[in-house]
Amino acid sequence: MNTQDTQDTQVSRRSMFSGGMTKAVAAAGVAMAATAVASEAKAQMAPSGIGDADILNFALNLEYLESEFYLRGVTGQGLDQAAGSSMGGQVRGGRQVSFSNPIHRSFLDDVARNELAHVIFLRTALGAGAVQRPTLDFNAGFAAVAQAAGLGAFDPFADEASFFMAAFLFEDVGVTAYKGAAPLLKSKKFLDAAAGIHAVEAYHAGCIRTVLYKMGAPAQETAGRISKVRDTLGGGDGHDQGIVRDGHANIVPADENSVAYGRTAQHVLNIVLANGSAGVTQGGFFPDGLNGKIQST
Repeated sequence: MNTQDTQDTQVSRRSMFSGGMTKAVAAAGVAMAATAVASEAKAQMAPSGIGDADILNFALNLEYLESEFYLRGVTGQGLDQAAGSSMGGQVRGGRQVSFSNPIHRSFLDDVARNELAHVIFLRTALGAGAVQRPTLDFNAGFAAVAQAAGLGAFDPFADEASFFMAAFLFEDVGVTAYKGAAPLLKSKKFLDAAAGIHAVEAYHAGCIRTVLYKMGAPAQETAGRISKVRDTLGGGDGHDQGIVRDGHANIVPADENSVAYGRTAQHVLNIVLANGSAGVTQGGFFPDGLNGKIQST
């Protein structure tokens, strides 16, 4: 490891685990903002139906997945260590990635901090109603997607390129999930919070697609395969797009009006459970299922 890499690693670890991360989140007003919408959760929650709080808990399940993925890949430690408390279920797989490009590592360190903040924000907003982290399995989840994409053995934590490819799988799903949920939210405060998180996920997705495009033809082709798997699992409507389209860079997957599309909760579940069938409640990245009311494809 060269001097620059050592310095970058030290800075990354200090920023994540010196206690400054959680303090910075609080200092930025996360706790105050979350408290402001906490009462809305109770008001919008219907005992016999799906309310705003249920939708945010569904989002929290996905944020747990993303946060654990980035934290483990960038820092080698998980959400419990970063947040300073136990978040719930077991996490299988994941380890620190050896980055060859310090700029890429710095970018993903920022993404990891964003995803940690999302988890803290949603848990605080939902209060006692926040679901715990479900059991997560990166080994089984990525193996299922890789097999469907014809990639053979795929280790997302093997190297920098593999980690970006795995991030591509998650980020586009996150963007479309928030887009799909927006029309269902009744509370303007919840909608504002969801729109803000959606924007952050879109920033992440655009940057990740750009990095992969710059990696050249092999990465572009692999991303295309993963996109096809997502599309097949998520309804097969042809909305999902790779990072090359009609011979041109395709950094922003959108329709002819450049409007991004959304996914239903069921189609999101089809992808993260790695099963395109109806009525599925577990598998893929969530071997024991998701926590909360929204669980079945």
